[in-house]
Amino acid sequence: MRTLCASTLIGEFFVIGFAGLVAMKLDDASMTVVWTVCGIGMVLSVLLCGMITRPGGVQLGWALQVALVLSGFVVPTMFILGLAFGGLWWASIHYGRKIDAAKADWAARQEAEEATA
Repeated sequence: MRTLCASTLIGEFFVIGFAGLVAMKLDDASMTVVWTVCGIGMVLSVLLCGMITRPGGVQLGWALQVALVLSGFVVPTMFILGLAFGGLWWASIHYGRKIDAAKADWAARQEAEEATA
């Protein structure tokens, strides 16, 4: 699960950065506010890569997904990208857990084979 979730978060890192470039062209937002918010989001996405397997890591990832969707109020394209990454986040968790369970099952069978051999 860790690899899939980390890949999604690194993709979000770049999307947040590109959204910041778009948002700084808006007349309503100051460049300081845009890059402070985007910087926090980018740092959070990188830090979450290492926190996925720790308690609360997945929940913080969901909070980042919600923030990404809500950023669509500033940059409308982010509604679509936020929903897309929310789907990727769900798939990373769902299929990552299945892969982890399959790996654990395979390792248990290998140990059982070695014990009987």
